Amino acid sequence: MTKSVTGELAGLELPVERGCPFAPPTAYEQLREQAPINKVRLASGGEAWWVSGHEEARTVLVDGRFSSDKRKDGFPLFTLDAATLQQLRSQPPLMLGMDGAEHSAARRPVIGEFTVKRLAALRPRIQAIVDHFIDDLLAADQRPVDLVQALSLPVPSLVICELLGVPYSDHDFFQSRTTMMVRRTSLEDRRRAFAELRAYIDDLITRKESEPSDDLFGRQIARQRQEGTLDHAGLVSLAFLLLTAGHETTANMISLGVVGLLTHPEQLALIKADPDRTPMAVEELLRYFTIADGVTSRLATEDVEIGGVSIKAGEGVIVSALSANWDPAAFKDPTDLDVERGARHHLAFGFGPHQCLGQNLARMELQIVFDTLFRRIPALRLAVPVDDLPFKSDAVIYGAHELPVTW
Repeated sequence: MTKSVTGELAGLELPVERGCPFAPPTAYEQLREQAPINKVRLASGGEAWWVSGHEEARTVLVDGRFSSDKRKDGFPLFTLDAATLQQLRSQPPLMLGMDGAEHSAARRPVIGEFTVKRLAALRPRIQAIVDHFIDDLLAADQRPVDLVQALSLPVPSLVICELLGVPYSDHDFFQSRTTMMVRRTSLEDRRRAFAELRAYIDDLITRKESEPSDDLFGRQIARQRQEGTLDHAGLVSLAFLLLTAGHETTANMISLGVVGLLTHPEQLALIKADPDRTPMAVEELLRYFTIADGVTSRLATEDVEIGGVSIKAGEGVIVSALSANWDPAAFKDPTDLDVERGARHHLAFGFGPHQCLGQNLARMELQIVFDTLFRRIPALRLAVPVDDLPFKSDAVIYGAHELPVTW
């Protein structure tokens, strides 16, 4: 029978840092065992409902009575301070912060760029990019090699640059600004990084408007001109979202996926013996690590009852994708890494209308990297004990600062 709570605070303040790459914070499990929906306190101030059950999470994410619009008063601040939120509110909204018809209108013209068919045409180029960086990895003069810098970061960075038409020579700039924005740096650093990256993207779109290019944004500009709907500010917001979301998350999944497979050699042996298992392995790794947790915040616009809990209009809701992905009601033995699980119903890419636009691209990159890396360097191993790896626990994205490997 579904447990419920009456609205008392659960005694947890968010965000909670992860202490281990192979398990969510213990508080998540304790809270989920109490009830799939609990009220918690936010470090940024105020309270919100914390949704940790898989069924309840999916229900919230498809319910139109929960708004994604961060401009609304009372929107729960899980990863943003009030000053940064105010800065965001002064700009045109990102697609992630739109609702209903506004969101559909913004997403519809871009979704065709990320279909399985269109991305399949990119596979040879992504394979060439992966091979190039593995060539450099094998040619390294010294070992161990930091896989984060040698492979995990440059592969998705170059892929997203080519897809969007961003000069790869600028990747150090946008990587550093994105890192400052998602990590727990000072408020001043986050605001400066946001402003500098926004200015860079504004200039990029301006140049593309005057110099047509055959890339995602070049095609969006051409389409809008033909329709008489050219929207410079909207294109800047779209570019900001795709550029910042298109490399950091995939980079961290590459690193953590390698760690997960190397520390579970029996699972790695399965995909080495049969690469047809790799797509399933990618889904399981996404479920297992769920590096972007708690970013799916919502605001109730009406009174709603979910999982036996009455959520009032104006109350904030935060869906924990990580906790939901470790819910034993949805995944048998969720603490086990099982590459044959076939866990396509995980929430690592979200769910519902705001499900990650680039999920097919991320899946393809991860599959190509894992298959190619372990085929070309079958003796790959960690150069230090896993407990000594410098994992990062940030408010938005979980991953590895460094990943020394050898062979």
